[in-house]
Amino acid sequence: MIEVGLVGFGLAGRFFHAQVICAVPGLRLAAVLERTGNEAAQKYPDARIVRSLDELLTIDSIRLILIASPNQTHFPLAKRCLEAGRDVVVDKPLTTTASEAIELYRIAKKCGRMLTVYHSRRFDADFQGLRSFLERGELGRIVRFESHYDRFRPTGKPGAWREQPGPGSGILFDLAPHLIDHAFMLFGTPDAISADVRIERDRGSSDDAFDLFLEYPRGMRAKLCATMLSFTPRPRFIVLGTNGSFVKKGFDPLENALRNGMVPEDDASWMMESKENWGKADFMRAGTPVIEKVESRGDWRDFYSNVRDVLLGKAKLLVTPRQALDVMMALELAQESSGQKRVVPWRNVDWQERGHL
Repeated sequence: MIEVGLVGFGLAGRFFHAQVICAVPGLRLAAVLERTGNEAAQKYPDARIVRSLDELLTIDSIRLILIASPNQTHFPLAKRCLEAGRDVVVDKPLTTTASEAIELYRIAKKCGRMLTVYHSRRFDADFQGLRSFLERGELGRIVRFESHYDRFRPTGKPGAWREQPGPGSGILFDLAPHLIDHAFMLFGTPDAISADVRIERDRGSSDDAFDLFLEYPRGMRAKLCATMLSFTPRPRFIVLGTNGSFVKKGFDPLENALRNGMVPEDDASWMMESKENWGKADFMRAGTPVIEKVESRGDWRDFYSNVRDVLLGKAKLLVTPRQALDVMMALELAQESSGQKRVVPWRNVDWQERGHL
């Protein structure tokens, strides 16, 4: 049994880490760092509640620490945990700058510890279904991929750290890591990035909308978008190819279920979307039009199951250092592109050569 310490009991820690960890055999939530309040104690009476990182690090039995605190604290907290000899999972984004991310991996390598980032949305049923379908090649050469993460929240949340000006705040660092990770999983890193990161809501103080364009060879483009002002959400995924297209309208329902404290009670509920919500592919096969519903099957538990197996020496990381660093590079290039209003070439850094992997 691997004992786990959780830093932060806000939205991410409470719903997207603690509930998933407790559903993975071989992991035990042993302690929660909740600086104030007693919600963690009420929810997890068997876990020790601590009020500081110093106190958490005195618990020698804890091997794995999860950082689910505000983005600007990710680097200093993860650094201390690694240097204290703990393996670390950091909620996305890994850090607020690529240089901080590089430094964390340098420290992890020096200390001989595991470090990874919680790219949980790559385990969404809808994305896993799309990924499996594209591997079949039914759509021919892909020429366009669109991914949307839309919400309707015309007013901000008073006091929410994500909506205050500062490093790592705003929707770009909140949602773009998911969409970028999806695109890179499907198509690899691009040749160039252009971005429009902006504030759309009245009296907004941090970015609440973005459009990212990833340029690939042969005219292929990936468009990644998010906004807080979409009363009618756009399709989750759109894929156009030389032999057909794919459209997925709604989101994997797992996030909303976990937000509402409805932890699935059986394996099928974790993995499957209902059939009426599956994506639809239209394509040609041997000269005949085909319409196919594409099964959505995924499981957020796969992330922590993989982390467990890595720590036990039974597997390799699914979210690799290179993947994590590439996402951080993309975030920085998006900021640069939006600020300078120009297309920015991809910076193809050899992380291995630099000694960071």
